[in-house]
Amino acid sequence: MQINITGHHIEVTPALRAYATEKLGKISKHFDHLIAINVILRVEKPQQQQAEATVSAAGKSLFAQDSNTDMYAAIDGLSDKLDKQVRRYKDRLRGNHANGAKRAAAAS
Repeated sequence: MQINITGHHIEVTPALRAYATEKLGKISKHFDHLIAINVILRVEKPQQQQAEATVSAAGKSLFAQDSNTDMYAAIDGLSDKLDKQVRRYKDRLRGNHANGAKRAAAAS
């Protein structure tokens, strides 16, 4: 999996790059078919730090964004949102939602 990190009105320091890579790298634990993650870190206002990412998975593109007064907190929120989306997408691919409804109906 490839992680591309760019900055808009902000210089991406090695510490920010390492932190984002560590947080977003954990997403691949839930789903092996991730191709790439494109991350954009930006500063909109002096007190508005924003992080957004697009995840390219096999057959799907997932997008999330989060903003906070601290860039590290924005990356944390972004990571949590993407993690939730990836887990939901994996469950849909495996068909757990449809199979669970069929089993519940058969058990009744």
